[in-house]
Amino acid sequence: MSEGTQSPAPVLRAEGLVKTHHGEGAPAHAVRGVDLSVARGEFVAVTGPSGAGKSTLLHLLGGLQRPDQGTVWLGDSRTDTWSEARWAVERRKRIGIVFQFFNLVSNLSVADNVELPALLAGVPPKRARAEREELLAELGLSGKERSMPGELSGGEQQRVALARALVNHPPLLLADEPAGSLDSKGTREVMRLLSRFHQRGQTIVLVTHDARLASAADRVISFFDGRIVDDATLDGAAPTRGRGTAGVLELKE
Repeated sequence: MSEGTQSPAPVLRAEGLVKTHHGEGAPAHAVRGVDLSVARGEFVAVTGPSGAGKSTLLHLLGGLQRPDQGTVWLGDSRTDTWSEARWAVERRKRIGIVFQFFNLVSNLSVADNVELPALLAGVPPKRARAEREELLAELGLSGKERSMPGELSGGEQQRVALARALVNHPPLLLADEPAGSLDSKGTREVMRLLSRFHQRGQTIVLVTHDARLASAADRVISFFDGRIVDDATLDGAAPTRGRGTAGVLELKE
């Protein structure tokens, strides 16, 4: 590549990630030497059976767990030396996370759940309120601002969780089985919303066992026994494994 035409830094990059869980019985090797690079604007689905290690991988990428070995970069920032407090600050700015069980604050209203990350990131209250109002309207939740999470359906709670994850306009959205607790209608809603934000340029890494959700992505990674066994795009292009460029996920044996 000629000088001045280098590709921009990936939104997310990881090298040699290893994570072993120690408990009763034999150690569980959840992630076994994974290299990952996600380009800006990509929608990557990581699929595999329960126990494959895909949620652990997502938690490593978001700093919710620390790898035993390996390195994660967010943009051009290497995260090895980040404290838990630094990770918390950076997540507010750079990463939105959606969980299977919503993780909403049960004693806060819908409005407060969505605004809280913005306020913690230093956004002025008036702007945080405007961002919240815009997101809730787009997600079909206008009129629910004063509701408590327990008064909402599962699909509505997940939409609130999505609004909370996106309120600070993070470069990266991580979604861990976001439809795992939803019925088929809720799953379709989540798929439609993720597709909509991806079409606007949102970078997404989704962990799912649901083929319907994975079909919304433009790249699907099959994860088994802590390793990547396949990496392919869904537009008919050849599998990307082995090219070693941004947007490519490779496997270290």
